[in-house]
Amino acid sequence: MDSSAIIAIAAAITMAVSTLGPAIGQGLAASHAMDAIARQPEAAGAIRTSMILALGLMEALTIYGLLIAFMLVGKI
Repeated sequence: MDSSAIIAIAAAITMAVSTLGPAIGQGLAASHAMDAIARQPEAAGAIRTSMILALGLMEALTIYGLLIAFMLVGKI
């Protein structure tokens, strides 16, 4: 195997791992936020704000993974 094939595999693994983790986290966060809103509808605004902030931070992790994958592909 030459080095360009190894870098391509590393980029693919980077994207897979950096997408899978935040995707599971976002699903769990949204699910738990909906449960919390169902239990306390009067707190929906605060829960929604916290959930959107948390989802944005999780999405940033995915974007960092994409950036690293692009940097790896740039080395090919």
